[in-house]
Amino acid sequence: MDRVALRGLRARGHHGVFPHEREEGQTFVVDLVLGLDTRPAAAADDLTRTVHYGVVAEQVVEVVEGEPVDLIETLAERIAERCLGHEAVREVEVVVHKPEAPITVPFDDVTITITRSRA
Repeated sequence: MDRVALRGLRARGHHGVFPHEREEGQTFVVDLVLGLDTRPAAAADDLTRTVHYGVVAEQVVEVVEGEPVDLIETLAERIAERCLGHEAVREVEVVVHKPEAPITVPFDDVTITITRSRA
């Protein structure tokens, strides 16, 4: 399977279990690796035979900016479902970064990584 990766997609969301996270929001960063067969698109030099990563990026931002959830696990699952909605995508790895997580000790980042594929 071939891979198309998008790294560092940024959007402001209101996800989290604490009231101030829901009210103030924070930046979330998303990395994606989409698994698909790119041979048909390459052979025909045809965008319609692959995944339009610009559209995927816009959809991921819509999910992050959309309905708040408590857990980044839930957010990652919603992003994976959206990516798998593209016909060419057979598998997706989603990493959601929450660099502004409410942690009381110094840290660089909190992430969740999930991999989902078509059944």
